[in-house]
Amino acid sequence: MRKKRILIHTNFSRLFTGFGKNNKNILRKLHETGKYELIEFANGLPWDAPDCKFQPWQCYGSMPNQNVMAQIKGDGNKERAANYGAYGIDSAIEKLKPDVYLGIEDIWAFNGFWDRPWWNHITSAIWTTLDSLPILPDAVDAAPKVKNYLVWASFAEKALKEIGYDHVKTLPGTLDVNQFYNLGSKTKNDLRKKFNLKDEFVIGFVFRNQLRKSVPNLLDGFCEFKAKNPQAKPKLLLHTHWVEGWDIPRLLREKNIDNSDILTTYFCKNCRQYEIKPYQGQDLNCPHCKAQRSVSTANIVHGVNEAQLNEIYNIMDVYCHPFTSGGQEIPIQEAKLTELITLVTNYSCGEDYCTDESGGLPLDWSEYREPGTQFIKASTKAFSICKQLDKVYNMKLEKRAEIGKKARDFTINHCSIEVVCKQLEEMFDNAPFVEDWNIQKRVKNPNYQPPNIADNTEWLIDLYKNILGETVDCNHQGCLHWIDRLKSDLNREQVLNHFKHTAATIEPKTIDIADVLDKDDEGKRIAVVMPQSAGDVLMVNALLENLQELYPDHNIYFITLPQFFEIVDEHPCVHKALPYSPIFDNLLFLEGQGEHKGYFELAFLPFVGTQRHFTYQHNGKDKSQLCLI
Repeated sequence: MRKKRILIHTNFSRLFTGFGKNNKNILRKLHETGKYELIEFANGLPWDAPDCKFQPWQCYGSMPNQNVMAQIKGDGNKERAANYGAYGIDSAIEKLKPDVYLGIEDIWAFNGFWDRPWWNHITSAIWTTLDSLPILPDAVDAAPKVKNYLVWASFAEKALKEIGYDHVKTLPGTLDVNQFYNLGSKTKNDLRKKFNLKDEFVIGFVFRNQLRKSVPNLLDGFCEFKAKNPQAKPKLLLHTHWVEGWDIPRLLREKNIDNSDILTTYFCKNCRQYEIKPYQGQDLNCPHCKAQRSVSTANIVHGVNEAQLNEIYNIMDVYCHPFTSGGQEIPIQEAKLTELITLVTNYSCGEDYCTDESGGLPLDWSEYREPGTQFIKASTKAFSICKQLDKVYNMKLEKRAEIGKKARDFTINHCSIEVVCKQLEEMFDNAPFVEDWNIQKRVKNPNYQPPNIADNTEWLIDLYKNILGETVDCNHQGCLHWIDRLKSDLNREQVLNHFKHTAATIEPKTIDIADVLDKDDEGKRIAVVMPQSAGDVLMVNALLENLQELYPDHNIYFITLPQFFEIVDEHPCVHKALPYSPIFDNLLFLEGQGEHKGYFELAFLPFVGTQRHFTYQHNGKDKSQLCLI
């Protein structure tokens, strides 16, 4: 009997990313069992990348061939989707014929996978990071379609269960618990002496210098703690790269913090030695190998190895991790494995690691909303940081050691490779073998006549299932949209006709713009291009009334993928919904340049509105009140 084929789709296992390390851990452990035929589907690599050939299991890249990449070049959304396997997954499933598919990425990387014909033909699962409330609409839409739905933090499981999805389970990312451990008092003291540390109280933070890591809050809390406990001679060790994200030197000046109180990790890319000392700039000369300009603060390109990082944790007296939100925050668990008490913001994944059971202490926070997404984010209170640091500092050493051991045991019992892989193996072992690969494609039925169902939500779910061949529930964004329309401006007959029209429409791969535009509105056309997803289309949809008020004499053409027509097709301000094609990504082609007069007087491309893309010409005629650049 053949072994069960398991296709694991995520970051390449040789990458030094959270997903990459997790992938390496689980593939090695599963490979040791000898039970499975493992197949790694590696994001960011072409199908036959040389690096794939040196893995002890089958390995293929998820990116499409060069012809496809050439066609989508310059389209940021499509290039990102290609890097994460959206264009290669169907071919991979057809060629490799797995019994189980496991995708491990952020939820957007799998958009639409659960609607593909193979999804329910095999055992399919996602293991995803969700870091903020409210839960992403795409993640909610996926819930009724994904039977095996794993999240990295329990707060996401609780949020999804509150809206009825009891099948969602928490499974944290893996840690190799043998790489991080307490080195003992003698080794710790030797390390501290090496870096001129004696009886100072060292507070540590290991992090990628991103704006979601709450450095200003930590500095404020540190200042309060020092003022209250000058005898502690506190030092704050920031193991991060100082030239990205927060401008830490500027923050120190603004807060009047003595530079000697803030330590960092310097690393030599030549001899690979590290130092702990106050910040002195970048590209320094190495005191060990004498190499010139080879030393900078540790970063993801040139940084310490796991053994060196373990030493750095052991130099600390306490670990403090304030942040706005996070998927798991691996340094928290690494610190726990070295038996440090961890202070963690009590939000997002932090809820799992600031409890008494986990050997952690919670940091209080205030809510703020992220602009654009409206996600709830945490601003950690400096007072709470000071309070918990004070608690640890004044704690007896025996009590610190007791809590530290509890922290390590908790992490081993929840995040070790053995514990996590045991749960994955149970899912794999319960999955059936797939021998029949005659996969039936989703069938649309524009002739379906629904029964007389009194409840509008149940009636809409029936339309999705029997007309569009889609599985949705009451939380689906499209379903919620149509409920609102039935309450406001549409009747059932109009909605039914829209569903039938959508089912009968053939989705074109290419489009000739001239063929789909009205002939009598030349010079009075506006294009709004938002290919996907449901949440983004809904947000832009809300701006259309304002747009029509600004340009009352113009016809608005909304360009999106056909599956999102239902959201905009009946909008009173939308003159016509057009199926998205890559041709709509070129602003100058739409508005005109040189001898080409264009098709629209104004074209708005909010999905590529960044500094890298030219999307703001609008023939010099747009009105600044509309924020759709």
